[in-house]
Amino acid sequence: MLLVTLVWGGNFAVSKFAMEQIPPLPFSAFRFTLASAILVVIARRLGAVAQLPRKTLIGLIVLGVVGNTFYQTAFMTGLSMTTATNSAMIVASLPVVVALLGTVFGIERASVAMWAGVLLSTTGVALVVTARGIHFSAQSFRGDLLVLFAVLCWASYTVGVRRIGRGVDPLQITTITTVAGTPGLLLLGLPGLLREDWGAVTLKTWAAVAYAAFLALVLAYALYNRAVQGIGSGRTAIYNCLTPLVAMIIAWFTLHEVPTGMQFVGVILVIGGVLVSMLGRKPAVGTPAVVPE
Repeated sequence: MLLVTLVWGGNFAVSKFAMEQIPPLPFSAFRFTLASAILVVIARRLGAVAQLPRKTLIGLIVLGVVGNTFYQTAFMTGLSMTTATNSAMIVASLPVVVALLGTVFGIERASVAMWAGVLLSTTGVALVVTARGIHFSAQSFRGDLLVLFAVLCWASYTVGVRRIGRGVDPLQITTITTVAGTPGLLLLGLPGLLREDWGAVTLKTWAAVAYAAFLALVLAYALYNRAVQGIGSGRTAIYNCLTPLVAMIIAWFTLHEVPTGMQFVGVILVIGGVLVSMLGRKPAVGTPAVVPE
């Protein structure tokens, strides 16, 4: 998950650069289509294409639509309607939502250390993203709601993978859910894809697309799904708090956006929250602690 946070943290700057030439929805559609093709080839080569029970397969397909089609569409649309700061604050609630869903559905019983880690990390992220000010308005309210819906989608995906994907190869889970989420994104992004002047896309932009597709989707999604099975959905979600911190550090060195003192305090709280959450967790009865080999 530390590697995942590094990749996803870098993806903010990389995707922002790519979207200077390719609009958000066409960009999402293109990278998911590319990632789906790569995953199918890799899964077949590595023999990660086992026959699954019908119920499991349908469940993973539904998770793919919720965690990819719905999430990507709601987040990208919401982000265009509200501020990045508002979005970051809402996304910071992910570990809390995952912990609550896991507890409600009896998938994981969060320990005191887990809840303490969630509180510390969420507070830390809130300090990081509000240090330069936060703005609410009637105009951004709908965007905020869409981002909140996106968080609910990703939280449901995370908890769902833990429950439905039990015993399934993480690479197969990643392949099925990514492929299942691609048609909806492709349909939404098709008009923009047809209008795009692909001949004008620079080599640097293509490199950014490759990063966003192969590293941020193929590699990071496979590792994320494995982490959900191996250490649980709640503990995995805690690591999402590190992603905006990585993005902040990258922006510091590449865009010269120097963090404030309050943001450094937030960084310490987030790191402390992740460390505290590692002290213990209580999985539900019957839930394997590690992914079966």
